[in-house]
Amino acid sequence: MKHKRRTRAAAATATTAPAASLSDALDHAISLLRAERIDEAEPALLAILGRWPEQPDAQHFLGVLRHTQGRVDEAVALIQRALAIIPDHATAWTNLGNVQLLAGRATEAQAAYENAVHHGTDGGQGHDAAMALNNLCVLHRHQGRLDQSEVSARSALEREPDFGDAWYNLSLTLLKQGRVHDGLLAGSRAVALWPAHLQSRQELIRALMLLGERERAALLLRDWLAEDPDNPVAEHMLAACEGEAAPERASDAYVEQVFDAFAASFDAQLEALGYRAPGLVVQALTAAAGAPTGALDIVDAGCGTGLCGPALRPYARQLAGCDLSEGMLRRAWSRQVYDVLHKAELTYYLETQPEAFDAVISADTLCYFGALEVALAAARRCLRPGGWLIFTVEALPEGHAESHVLQTNGRYAHARSYLEQAMRATSLEPVAIVSDTLRQESGEAVVGWLVTARRASS
Repeated sequence: MKHKRRTRAAAATATTAPAASLSDALDHAISLLRAERIDEAEPALLAILGRWPEQPDAQHFLGVLRHTQGRVDEAVALIQRALAIIPDHATAWTNLGNVQLLAGRATEAQAAYENAVHHGTDGGQGHDAAMALNNLCVLHRHQGRLDQSEVSARSALEREPDFGDAWYNLSLTLLKQGRVHDGLLAGSRAVALWPAHLQSRQELIRALMLLGERERAALLLRDWLAEDPDNPVAEHMLAACEGEAAPERASDAYVEQVFDAFAASFDAQLEALGYRAPGLVVQALTAAAGAPTGALDIVDAGCGTGLCGPALRPYARQLAGCDLSEGMLRRAWSRQVYDVLHKAELTYYLETQPEAFDAVISADTLCYFGALEVALAAARRCLRPGGWLIFTVEALPEGHAESHVLQTNGRYAHARSYLEQAMRATSLEPVAIVSDTLRQESGEAVVGWLVTARRASS
């Protein structure tokens, strides 16, 4: 979300103290929020509202903060209260749209973005209008309205021709329409305007792979590596693109760089993809261990932003999480459901926790491993006798000749027979391997394996 101070509104509402005092307090609180120092930003904003209860900027940014904490209804209410006072605040309308979109309220999100465009255009807030149009482009694309998505992106670019994000989103819309040449040109503009923006180039290359344009994707990846030798993202994606000499697993540097890059938008993106893995692993835990009694020591291995955490909490006496991405861990901590979080590589962390847990839960993390034996052995080591390992991976079709394959999306898919073999090789007992849909991707269901295994009681 965009964090922008509205000094006009601040001055208009500072009636009981000098405007500079309120302005300084807002500047301080907003700087803390921008730095993601949530534990400090929250009391700073609440202190402002304690002195000026109807101050709209503080309400707006407290709403932004509540959004980062996953408290969506409070976020919506706070931003709406601010807009009742400053209805022409285009940035607040955009942030309201972002919160509504995260909550799955696409109609309300669209209305908020359209208000942002209206007020941004009429009020001389050109960049705010362009930002809202860019968000409308994304919303329309996710809902399959590709013509409207293109119109929104081009409208954003009319207002701000050098807006790299809008060129990027236009490229994805054009590629989804099958207009590869035009999509490549728009994507090239995005890369030229914002060369440090990882996602624009990465998603453009992914789109080419999905369209079967592997040679063009490989050419862009080699150009990327010529500019930035040893870039872990480019190296991994080139291996996925060419399908030769695939590494046994994604490198730590790849995982950390990719997930740090979109930690802030991770939950919203997965919401739009109908992400089901967290719910599936919790269902499997219930089937294995029974109804929650708060008696288990659990580790969420590869916890990301903590999507599994709230549902795991009722089962846990102690709930730990580990992840390589610091950005993801900050989001997970803000949920306030984990007892401890560790920035650590998954296998290393599990290896260093002998017989510490009753359950290891891993939703869509082992899909970044090809060979699973090392990770499974580490999971067995950290489990107590009788403990449960529950995880998801993407699925190769039944009867596939290979044990695991690095796919063009950068993740590995595994054969059911290999999962059984790898678990037995690491002294884990396979209990259930169930095929299910993990999410939607490019309009297609991503089928995976939901696996339940157990360490023997003796």
